[in-house]
Amino acid sequence: MNHKNFFRAAVGAAAAVLFAGCSSNDAAEALPAPPRNVIFFLGDGMGLTTLTAARIYAVGEDGELTIDTLPETAFVKTFSNDAQVTDSAPSMAAYMTGVKMNNEVLSMSADTLAIDPLIDANGNKLLNNCGARNGTPATTLVELAKAKGLSAGVVTTTRVTHATPAATYSHICHRDLENDIAAAAVPGGAGYNSALGANGLDVLLGGGKQFFIPAAEGGKRSDGRNLIAEMKAKQYTYASNASEFKAIDASKADRLLGLFTSSHMSYELDRDAAKEPSLAEMTTKAMDVLARNSKGYFLMVEGGRIDHALHETTAKKALQDTVAFDEAIKAALAKAKISDPELKNTLIVVTADHDHTLVLNGYAKRTGKTVAGNAGVLGLVKNYVSGATEKDLDGAPYSIIGFGNGENRTQGSRASLAGLDESVTGAATYHQEAVVRMPAGSETHGGTDVFLGAIGNGADTFSGTIDNTKVFGLVKTAAGL
Repeated sequence: MNHKNFFRAAVGAAAAVLFAGCSSNDAAEALPAPPRNVIFFLGDGMGLTTLTAARIYAVGEDGELTIDTLPETAFVKTFSNDAQVTDSAPSMAAYMTGVKMNNEVLSMSADTLAIDPLIDANGNKLLNNCGARNGTPATTLVELAKAKGLSAGVVTTTRVTHATPAATYSHICHRDLENDIAAAAVPGGAGYNSALGANGLDVLLGGGKQFFIPAAEGGKRSDGRNLIAEMKAKQYTYASNASEFKAIDASKADRLLGLFTSSHMSYELDRDAAKEPSLAEMTTKAMDVLARNSKGYFLMVEGGRIDHALHETTAKKALQDTVAFDEAIKAALAKAKISDPELKNTLIVVTADHDHTLVLNGYAKRTGKTVAGNAGVLGLVKNYVSGATEKDLDGAPYSIIGFGNGENRTQGSRASLAGLDESVTGAATYHQEAVVRMPAGSETHGGTDVFLGAIGNGADTFSGTIDNTKVFGLVKTAAGL
């Protein structure tokens, strides 16, 4: 038994003695109330190596990200029902439902088959082909929160119909059915997920406008529906850019919809602050809107483009998006502590849905953080004693960051890369080298366990190495759902 479990056992035994002479009502009153507000942060693809690299990139080897300061920690197993290496749909759905499901399936029972969508006239995989009696919906934490009268919100830097956000509020056999996923968020409309209650999600922020508007208006809906108009008719305050978003008075917005881009939002390195709000800004605005409900809320926040940059093997983009994700956590903590200084009414959980194949190569000397003139962890491996650039068997330098697979793999000898320097490896568009060659953008997920950190009321229940399905039960119990 580790020291934490020993302590809990001792406290439990003492509590049993203390309550022995009390009525059951007295004992119940002595137990701490569950937190009113739960914020679940998900760094998509944010494996342990990516997290380590982002720390060195932003604050150096000795520094701390906000994630590093969370007092309760665990490791999470991420395999899916049918695969050793998961995709985002079943891994996020496991967190949200407690059910292991097949790759590409969103919040359905374990027997649900991921049937590829049919192709529409424009070549888009948009038409539902799930088939009758192909599994049943698995209840999500968002649905449980709404059933208890809490508010619920979803914030992401991807399309709001992408796998991670979709797993919170929709049920479908294949993640690519984004038109159907969008319809699931529109209260009272055809295809609406009635388990969200009469009013639906209270906040929905991110990209993906194309799945909310008809093809005639530049979208991808073949049914002619304009879901934005339908949601505005349901009293959603709508923002399409950063200026409109900042102008919204959260104290007067009953429900908030923000769709800032046609597809995914920009990488943080490319984001135009005049057009797209940051993840931190979306998070804190969502908290303001949701806090209008005195019963509390459940909020999911995804740093989704970490994953996309890793698939591209553009490490600088991935690390900067990880830092932006960390800044959103920092902003949420600061805002929560304004009204709840000891976090007695707040639980914050931070984790990832899966790993990637990013690695840190060689016996590199310490680099410190990345700044102008110092590529840092994005640079070349240099000897920790002499500082000389290390060379491979072909006499060529190599970068600290590499990938197990990816698009940039030299065929044959690397001798032609003898002139590789840090102005190249430190660039935002540089694709780090990989061991196994893959098509462009097709670096794969990895199967390594991921980190989980927690703080606030109920955080001490997270410890050890746990399955992703267990996280659902721990959040559900801690929040009294």
